[in-house]
Amino acid sequence: MVLGVTFLTDGGQSAAAVAELLAGHLCRARRTLDIAIYDLKLDTAPGDLVRQAVHDARARGVAVRLVFNQERRRARPLPPPGFVDYEYLHSLQVASRAVPGAPDLMHHKYAVVDAGTPQASVWTGSTNWTNDSWTREENVILRLDDPGVAGLYRADFEELWATRSVRRSGHQPATWFEPEPGLRVRAYFTPARAPKLVHEIAQRIATAGRRLRVCSPVVTSGPVLGSLAEALGRPGLDLAGCCDGTQMDEVMWQWARRAESSWKRSAWETVRAGMRWGAKRSTPYSAGSVHDFMHAKCLVADDTVFVGSFNFSHSGEDNAENVLEIESAALADQFTAYVDELAARYGGEV
Repeated sequence: MVLGVTFLTDGGQSAAAVAELLAGHLCRARRTLDIAIYDLKLDTAPGDLVRQAVHDARARGVAVRLVFNQERRRARPLPPPGFVDYEYLHSLQVASRAVPGAPDLMHHKYAVVDAGTPQASVWTGSTNWTNDSWTREENVILRLDDPGVAGLYRADFEELWATRSVRRSGHQPATWFEPEPGLRVRAYFTPARAPKLVHEIAQRIATAGRRLRVCSPVVTSGPVLGSLAEALGRPGLDLAGCCDGTQMDEVMWQWARRAESSWKRSAWETVRAGMRWGAKRSTPYSAGSVHDFMHAKCLVADDTVFVGSFNFSHSGEDNAENVLEIESAALADQFTAYVDELAARYGGEV
């Protein structure tokens, strides 16, 4: 397997099934295992399985390291705050470092296996390591075998490990790799490469001729909103998307109180009225509430896919995030079907 994708839906899979998938990735490690995770809280058997996979890796002599977001206090948390179960973290018995999420978040969810070897592999996407993320949220998991891409993820990890700073991370160049014929991939890391990432997304939207699909809890990035608005009505272009309706309501509440954001409010009204949207009415965040957010983050522009931890939001540009840009017609077909399924499931007034 060079490239594998797993789509999660609310109630569509068990935590045990995702734990087995993750454990399988961790079990491939023979030399190094570098994990960057925003939200870590695994309970019962799934947590035991992942813990055992980490312990087995250590027993094989694998050097395991983990960085995590150190949450700050926020008055109106958007996105909802991450949570690290320190008891579970300590039970992994690995070297770990907190990256202070102030003012910006260490929002990655990746695990890099054996970087620097021909067997190097990356686990990434939108999926945190929690039972709710695996059972109650829409999410995407992507696994890619490629030494070049894995090397960039390892370099990003090294920046976070050495500096414990979001703002001083993400400097890796957006270089194209070809893991196999007909498949091209490049990785973006923020905040350092955020302008290039957002420009590329906006440009792909602006030049799409057949299809656009967008999936994100919130859509607040100015260039993305503007490009989507301009794409409406383009002859032959099929557009659809899905967001978290509860979180977008919060965004609209915030925009209404800021005169400088009035144009974004108008742009979002135009975009949501001009294309097919699904909006999941997730449970509003509160301490102890279920986390059933629409949490997938992906975009399809013709035969190109963007997928990773990055919400299409202004705040996401300042966070530590990662996105893969993948040119593959077959993969774009899969993501299109996924977004269409969510748009239909949560269709109606956004």
